[in-house]
Amino acid sequence: MFELTGQTALVTGGAKGIGKGIATALAKAGARVVIADIDAAQGEIIARELHGHFVHCDVTSQADCKAAVAAAVKLGGTLEILCSNTGIFPQARLDSMTEADWDQMHSVNLKGMFFMVQAALEPMRQQHYGRVVITSSITGPVTGFPGWSHYGASKAGQLGFMRSAALEVANLGITLNAVMPGNILTEGLADQGETYLNQMRAAIPTHTLGEPEDIGHAACFLASPEARFITGQQIIVDGGQILPESADAIE
Repeated sequence: MFELTGQTALVTGGAKGIGKGIATALAKAGARVVIADIDAAQGEIIARELHGHFVHCDVTSQADCKAAVAAAVKLGGTLEILCSNTGIFPQARLDSMTEADWDQMHSVNLKGMFFMVQAALEPMRQQHYGRVVITSSITGPVTGFPGWSHYGASKAGQLGFMRSAALEVANLGITLNAVMPGNILTEGLADQGETYLNQMRAAIPTHTLGEPEDIGHAACFLASPEARFITGQQIIVDGGQILPESADAIE
């Protein structure tokens, strides 16, 4: 089950972090992985490690997104899987957040996802098959954290987009679903500092942070043929982080 051999998977933001974890899991499942990222140097390295391919892509450019999809189709002949993962999460509190802060967050996280999904659906419609997996977050749709109101809004927006978009292609063998990571030990999370990381570990019932491939495994399931009857849904992958009513519940 969950065999992806012979399928082409395009992963945005696959050069590092959660995207790298997703790309790695897909490659282990047999998929031909195409990494689309703005970081060409790191993207090329990961593509070589996974025996895949790299294409430079700025997801805020609709032309770049269309070109990335075209490159994936050219390499594989078809495009079965899109993992729309690119995202940023700079902090900005409301009293100092600027219009530029808000616009940058939504341009990358929300508009970039829209551009990629729209581009990928074109070949998927033609072949009457496709799996789209969006990387959302628990922050926004379920939880909140000071300094990330703009981030939370973008991640909740992704899920709203996904549900309606899923309906438009439901009868074409195409599914759209999302993974919602909790705190995953990526380069970006590590940059928040050890104090923050320890606070997060203490708030998670497992007392551990997730690994990027934990998200990759969930994405592999949603990208598989076996997940054909699941669409417009989300899977939370957070070590039980959202479960406790209070800190006392996990002591």
